Amino acid sequence: MSTIPSRFSLQGKVSLVTGGGRGLGQGIAQALAESGSDLVIAARSEEQLAQTAADISSQTGVRVETVVTDLAAPGAPDALVDEALGRFGRLDVLVNNAGMNVRKPFLEITPEEYDRVLALNLKAVYFTSQKAAQEMASRGGGKIINLASLSSVMGIANISAYGASKGGVLAFTKALAVELAPLGITVNAVAPGYIRTAMTDDAFQDQDRYAWMVSRIPLGRTGEPWDIGSAAAFLASPAADYLTGEVIYVDGGWMAA
Repeated sequence: MSTIPSRFSLQGKVSLVTGGGRGLGQGIAQALAESGSDLVIAARSEEQLAQTAADISSQTGVRVETVVTDLAAPGAPDALVDEALGRFGRLDVLVNNAGMNVRKPFLEITPEEYDRVLALNLKAVYFTSQKAAQEMASRGGGKIINLASLSSVMGIANISAYGASKGGVLAFTKALAVELAPLGITVNAVAPGYIRTAMTDDAFQDQDRYAWMVSRIPLGRTGEPWDIGSAAAFLASPAADYLTGEVIYVDGGWMAA
């Protein structure tokens, strides 16, 4: 019998995590599984998905299904949700984690680079949520969790397209929370601070930049994917049923300083 208190348990639930093959998505998937949720994890890399699924399944005993997809492709969000429903017959939690960044001065960003970032970071979030919400509404409710960013609310140089997309995610989260509340669907966001992943590793390799980051974090350290996963698992649980339209900054105190 599980020792997880019922208000924090996800047993009997099915969660879909986009970008679930590595990094933050892997940490989120792990946390959801440890709370008892079965999983569908989706990403572009079949190899990464297979390894993550095997690791999580062996450690937690939950069922983990994988879907290889590029959510920036036309029709991919609808197809992904349909695939998840085909595997499990239900969907209780959606975590919109898949994303990308282009680190480049604003004056050098091309329209093609801008379109790629916005297509994955915002458009895919919008339409994956739409398809998932249709299913959740038919079942009386569900949880949508988006990945925002510190750049949703503060200016950071050389990631202007990323900041634009994450500002959109923040506004979308609040608008959707209001609109979907009557359907029993909560919508919240997690905004990571400086977490070391493959996408952020270049910033961590710059020792001067790394020292500056740590100096700005009251807890005196950068975060781990598990830190983000823990927040997502809480938002997915019954313990967060009265929480919607909010952003949790998991940043070691950065935004409080």
